[in-house]
Amino acid sequence: MNQVSTRELSAWLDDVLQVARFKDYCPNGQQVEGKPVVKHIIAGVTASEALLREAIARGADAVLVHHGWFWKNEDPRVRGTRRTRLALALAHALNLYAYHLPLDAHPDWGNNAQLARVLGLEPERTETGAPRNCGPDNLIWTGTAPGLRTLGEFAEQVQARLGRKPLVVGDARQPLDRIAWCTGGAQGFMQAALDAGATVYLTGEASEPNTHLARETGTAFIGAGHHATERYGVQALGEAIAARFGIRVDFIDIDNPV
Repeated sequence: MNQVSTRELSAWLDDVLQVARFKDYCPNGQQVEGKPVVKHIIAGVTASEALLREAIARGADAVLVHHGWFWKNEDPRVRGTRRTRLALALAHALNLYAYHLPLDAHPDWGNNAQLARVLGLEPERTETGAPRNCGPDNLIWTGTAPGLRTLGEFAEQVQARLGRKPLVVGDARQPLDRIAWCTGGAQGFMQAALDAGATVYLTGEASEPNTHLARETGTAFIGAGHHATERYGVQALGEAIAARFGIRVDFIDIDNPV
């Protein structure tokens, strides 16, 4: 079985995901040091106890996630669920790799890029062919939904592709024009999306002001689920790791209705 050192894996991931350019809410990269060599990775959205136990049961050497640990403004004390998770990782020498904003933003493997693929969206491109972005850290993507004419048709496609009914604020008969999207908890970016000319904004979570902003601007808001919109980036990254190093990477979806 092929293997890669944690040093080499960390260096490659930090480089291709351009970790240094982001000011994030958590540390990106190797968050917990385990075995010095990795042959098998379990990938998932969040480094929950359930995902760790799956990794242990399958004999994995590392866990790769979008939502890791040690978030800013969290209570730093090691107790409760934090103690349980950390104890599991340390007892079984599990490496934990977590990439938050760098994985959202990557032009090919990122959550926004992969959500566009899953939902059949066509991203707008710059003269160089790069996706056209806007908003904080250029995390918002813009584009169109080829073949779809109305908000209602788009909402139906979102439900069919993601496997859950989205929250939709807007007239189902509203013509589709320019769509903006940003996965996860980016409901606070809606105004930036509208300022960029979007008439529909899709993200994972919803907050109370999104409804009023959509109604008062004649635009539409779609909350498609934080977990549901962020399942695909870590899968794409896992596939890239497997292709680069020839090691085994398995994705496990720990269901989350939020």
